[in-house]
Amino acid sequence: MKKFFFTVLIALLFVIVTAFSFRKKEEKSSYIQQDNATFTVSQLKLDDSHYIPGYGKTFLGFKEAIGFKESRGKYHVVNTLGYVGKYQFGKSALATYRIYDVDHFIKNSELQEKVFKAHCSYNKYLLRNEIDQFAGTTIKGIEITESGILAAAHLAGSGGVRRYLRSNGKGRRIVDAYGTNIEQYLVKFADYDLSFIEATKYPTL
Repeated sequence: MKKFFFTVLIALLFVIVTAFSFRKKEEKSSYIQQDNATFTVSQLKLDDSHYIPGYGKTFLGFKEAIGFKESRGKYHVVNTLGYVGKYQFGKSALATYRIYDVDHFIKNSELQEKVFKAHCSYNKYLLRNEIDQFAGTTIKGIEITESGILAAAHLAGSGGVRRYLRSNGKGRRIVDAYGTNIEQYLVKFADYDLSFIEATKYPTL
């Protein structure tokens, strides 16, 4: 009898360990790792899961694509680094909009959508010169667009995007904590029409 229970226990442990390993592998598969030397544009386009059919290249399509990439479109997600919500905002970004109650933010889908739009307006203001100068140009085979720049700013911040563009893509490669490269966002989220988003220094929700 003891041998039977021991066998069952071993089998259960094996199932749990296997499931955990598969989940970790699945989580990492969405990211381009930092130790990869170079990327081609075609490699950056391999994962087309960012495209949301039916929304087209509108702002709605843009925000849903970003949300799907960041959290699979789930408002309640908190990642291992403490970034929260559908669009994975950090506490410092939320503080910009005077949001300090993270639990309330996670539970409020309408607020999350308002913050994302305001954040796009703010980044558009911060990167207005870069958008004017670089949109329509090509860096390392990547066509630079306004929406690509704003998506990259969501990933790496306006400073990271500015350094990348002004160095013509040279120097230290810019990645997030999970290894996602800024070039991936420049490619994946190119050519969305964000012309109606105003560049605003002090956006309101």
